[in-house]
Order: sequence, then C-alpha cells, then structure tokens
Amino acid sequence: MKALPAIFLAIALLSAAPAQAYIGPGAGFALVSSFFILIIAAALAMFTILTLPMRTIYLAIKQRGIRKKMKARRVVVLGFDGLDPALCRRFMAEGKLPNLSRLAGAGAFRELATTIPSISPVAWSTFATGVNPGKHAIFDFFTRDPRNYQAVLSSARINTVRKKKRGFPPGGGPTVTLLRKSTSFWKILGDKKIFSTVLRVPITFPPEKFHGACLSAMCAPDLRGTQGSFTLFTDTPPQDGDKGEIVRLKTADGRFTTAIPGPPDPDSPGGVLTIPLHGEIAAAGDALRLTMAGESFTVRRGEYSPWKRLTFKAGRKKISGIARFLPIALTPRLKLYMTPINIDPEHPGLPISHPFFYSICLAKLHGPFATLGLAEDTWALNEGVIGEADFLAQAYDIWQEREAAFLDNLEKTGEGLLACVFDTTDRVQHMFFRYLDADHPANEGRDSDTHKNAIEDVYRRADELVGKTLRHIGPKDILFIISDHGFKPFKWGVNLNTWLHEQGYLVLEEGAEPGGDWFAGVDWKRTRAFAFGLAGIFINTKGRERDGVVSRGAERDALAAELKEKLESLSDDERGARPIKRAMIADRALKGPYVRQAPDIIVGYETGYRVSWNSAIGKISRRVIEPNRKPWSGDHCLAPELVPGVLFCNRPVEEEKPALMDLAPTILDIFGLGRQRFQDGKTLAMGGEGP
Repeated sequence: MKALPAIFLAIALLSAAPAQAYIGPGAGFALVSSFFILIIAAALAMFTILTLPMRTIYLAIKQRGIRKKMKARRVVVLGFDGLDPALCRRFMAEGKLPNLSRLAGAGAFRELATTIPSISPVAWSTFATGVNPGKHAIFDFFTRDPRNYQAVLSSARINTVRKKKRGFPPGGGPTVTLLRKSTSFWKILGDKKIFSTVLRVPITFPPEKFHGACLSAMCAPDLRGTQGSFTLFTDTPPQDGDKGEIVRLKTADGRFTTAIPGPPDPDSPGGVLTIPLHGEIAAAGDALRLTMAGESFTVRRGEYSPWKRLTFKAGRKKISGIARFLPIALTPRLKLYMTPINIDPEHPGLPISHPFFYSICLAKLHGPFATLGLAEDTWALNEGVIGEADFLAQAYDIWQEREAAFLDNLEKTGEGLLACVFDTTDRVQHMFFRYLDADHPANEGRDSDTHKNAIEDVYRRADELVGKTLRHIGPKDILFIISDHGFKPFKWGVNLNTWLHEQGYLVLEEGAEPGGDWFAGVDWKRTRAFAFGLAGIFINTKGRERDGVVSRGAERDALAAELKEKLESLSDDERGARPIKRAMIADRALKGPYVRQAPDIIVGYETGYRVSWNSAIGKISRRVIEPNRKPWSGDHCLAPELVPGVLFCNRPVEEEKPALMDLAPTILDIFGLGRQRFQDGKTLAMGGEGP
C-alpha cells in the first residue's frame, strides 16, 4: 500500500506529460520538459519499489508502540448528511431500515449533538477537527467581507494568478487557500503514518496535504467559479423572474446554433469562454441531437446524457469541465437544461484531490463523476427549471458514483481510516420535506404527490448501503454511521433585516427604497446591526467593519444583550408562536481565537421557522414573517438542540449524549494516539472486541 501513491504519480505523469506538448512558441521547451518528466517519473517509481522493504521495516518498528495501543485495525466512517434520529426511529419501527436496526440492537444508536450554528459546513468542520466553531472559523457557507459588506466564501479563497510563467505546466493558474482552521484528525493520523482515505467529506476544498488520499466536497466550485450555476437553453421569450444562466435560442426547422458559456476569459475582463453548440430535434420529436467540438450524440426528452467533456480554449491553455444535458421539452418550445459545469476529475484545473492525481485515478477506474461541492442541483428544482423526477434521477446518479468509489475503497483498504459522506439524504429532505407536513405552505397549488415517499426512499437507500458496508466489516473494524444534524420543516421565513429596519437598527440612505439585494441602499454610517446569511446578525463594529459605528466593549455588549432579548420575544401573532427559540451571543456560546469572525448574534429558530430567503441575501421585504412556498421545504438552521444528528456504531457506546465534536478525539484514541489538547470533544468509551 505504501508504494501506491508514488506509482500512481508516475502513471499520472506518464499519461499527462504528452498533453503538455503543444505547437507554437515554446514548444521545444515543453517537449524537453515532458521528456525529463518521463525520466523522473520512471526513476521515482523504481526507487519507491526498490526501497519498499527497508521503509516497511522502518515504519513497522516506529509504529510498534502505537499499534500496541490500537483498539481496532480499521475505522470506517459512513456519513449521511442530515439523517434525522426521529425519522430513523420511525422507519426502523416500521421495519424499513433493517441494517440500521441491526446496528442499534447489537451496537449503539444515539442522538448526536450538532454545532452552534447547526449548518453543514460548520458541523463537518467540527467533525474533522474535534473543536467548536470558534477554533475552526467556519460559521456559515458565506460570510460578509468587512471591507465592503458583500458575500465571500467562508471556507476557501481562490486567487486568480494572471502572470504568465515558463515551466510545467506552462502559463499561470489560480491558487486556492483553505480557510478552515485547526487540524483535521486525519492529518494527525498521517503524521504517525496511519493512512486515511477521505471521500467527499465537506469542507475539504482545497484538500490539505497528509499521509493519505482525499477527494474534496462541499464548497468545491464549478468551472465558472460559482457554487453551482446551471444553464437553460430555450427559445421561450424572456420572463420576469428568470433564474440561472439563460441562453436564448433562435430555432428554424427544429435546428439551432448557439454557444455554451463557460469560465471567465482570462484575457478579456468581463468576458467568458465559449464552445459552439448545434442542435437538431429528431423527426419523431422525442430526442435531440447535439454536436459540439466535433462530437455528436443523441439524448432523449426527459433523460440525462452521460457526462460530456467541455474543453474551453484560452489562448494556448485548455480548461476542461464536464456537464450533462437534459431535454426538458422539445415542442412547441425547446428547453434544454445543462448541469453546472463540474471541474473535470481527469483534467482538474483546481486542486480537488490529494494527491492531485487521485481524482484522475478515480476517474480512470470508475468513469467521470460530479466534483461540484453541492452537486445535486437544488437551485434548478427550486426555480422550477427541472422537475422533481429530474432532480431525483440526478441525485441518485451522483449517489451511484460515490457508492462505487466508496465500496471499492472499502474492499481494498485493510487498515487505517476510510471516511465517506453521502449528501443525497440532505438534499432530498431539503426538497421534499413538504410531503411530511400536510399544512406546509409549499403544498399550496401543488396537486401532485408522485414523490410523497421520496424521503422514505432515500432512508431505505442509505440503509441498503449500510448493509453492503457491514458485509466488509470484521471483528477488528469499527464502523460509525453518523450525520451532522437532523431535519425539520421550513414553513415560515423570518426576515431579520426587515425586523432590524423596522426597529431602527438597519438604516437606509435618504430616498432609498427597500427591496434591493445585498443591502442595496443601506446607510452603513447609521446602521448598527444587519443580518447576513443563514447564521445570524452582525453588529456594525468600529475597527472591524469598514463603516462600523458601534464601539467595542460596553456599547457593543449592551446592544448584543438588547438584540438577544428582543429577538427571543419576537412574536408571530398570526400563528400564535415565537419563531426564535433562543438567540445566542457568539462570544458566550463559542470559544476560541476566531469567535470575532462569527455573527455576533447566532439565531436559533423554533421548529417550522428559518431565516427567510430574502433576509439571507440582505434584502428588506414587506413582511417580517414570510411563507416559504419553494420546493426547498425542510431545513436544519434551527436551535441546535432541535436538530441533533445520529450516531450508529457496531460496538456499544457508553456515552448517552455524545456530540459531533467527540468523533475526532475518539477515532484518534482508537488508533492509539489519544485526544489532542486543543480538542474540545471528549473520547467516547466503547465496548466490544479489540484487534
């Protein structure tokens, strides 16, 4: 096993090097570079093979002390994002989850306390590090840039390098920095030469360097640099509320010629790279023949194409992505949906795996696969571009891709750590939770209940995967089935910015009208507080925000206490309820060096409520309480105690109230390393057979 990374590197370089040779200025240099790379790669592989016996003996002696303390040969962590303990109990009681029931009976089943706030990137960062968010600095998907109050990604910073350079590869390229702080437990394991394979665990983009392999997940961008932008090709007239990238077509006799919009053009500010696309509706009217880059293929109405490689040319450089096509309608109006353009795992333009060639190896073994962090296109379903059946087909295709990689690694990994997270459980619950609540506003005007069992079906599928996993689990293995949080209905949105505006905390410029996105018209020099994203409220603090007006210390503390009291007393008079269960002052609820980056007030909603869609994008709307009629009808951005996750294990767990932050120190303890001093989580006491 120890020789495989170097051998894979040699294979990757041997296969990739010829592609670097191009015709034009500098071609000779590129050819010479490719030749030397071939020699180096071959030498590296030979050296690795020849020194393998000596290195194996050395590592065996070095690890003897650690191995004596190990409580298992292998730890497998199978994550199902959003798996809810109450729904697990319900479906287990109905006999629909036999494998999870088996684990609960012979091992353990516990509710797993989530994080503050209960948001996926926050929770999975705590899983990875064993610390509270104040130490890992992830509090939401996005945060505000204090220099301009606009949205920036919380977990990664992508810098475009335009400077051209000579060398390998030719030309410049982007640099990516992981913004999550603290240390992952697989990095700690790797420092002791315990190999880990980490597949699609959220907030691993860009992947850190460690002794192991990693495929990135949540917050890995698409080829356009967004978190997922679909494209709709259509000959329908423009309409109010059009969402996504809309490409208007001019069709004649069932034919059209257009262009696929791709990533930004590095040589043309504001421009994008494109690929010509030609289409022709079949005579029977049930399929579409598409031609691009010399390749033609036919895709039937209502069916997805396979992944298709899209290669965009930027001067002498090529930028490769993959996408799938779905003809939604062909007559009388044509609607062709294209998924977000995923980074091509065989030709990644950004670091989506560690080692960099790991995604290449996976693609060679299993074929092309989705690399976008939020791969299931919830936005397209939310905006009515694709239907529920289209969404489920896409989601389960992505599930199959991930399952193939996971089971292959499970079979081949004899020791160490294997961790893999499946997102489909989260996405399906977000989009279909209305079927579990007859009074949900999202049910208004919807007659179809074709997919009323969608959530039950995804739980059954998760259980089937648990069964497949158990067939590979021996007495010396420990299996954890976990989720980062649970789920509740999202029926009513709370527009915090509207409330702050009404209360005089958020002030508009003279003459400005409310309703603009991203705080349009806000007078920052008179604004004391504003809501941002999913997590809560920022106090416009002097020395932190660009136009901060609230002094640190007593003034800020008094304002925080005032906001907390008012938020917790906010009333939804129409329903006789209080939407906010508790408002948490960050520097009291969290601890660590990065608390100052968190929202000053973290809002924990009551069941049925969440921050409204408008408030999340800095928009002041007419009402504080807004009905949520979108397909996205379930959520978990509530008070954390309302949405715990799950913990199943093949061994007994003595702790009655474990927390997500306990997993990292527990896994380190299983491998004989013990809990780290910086970690907030505790080590869970476990029974059962050892190695």
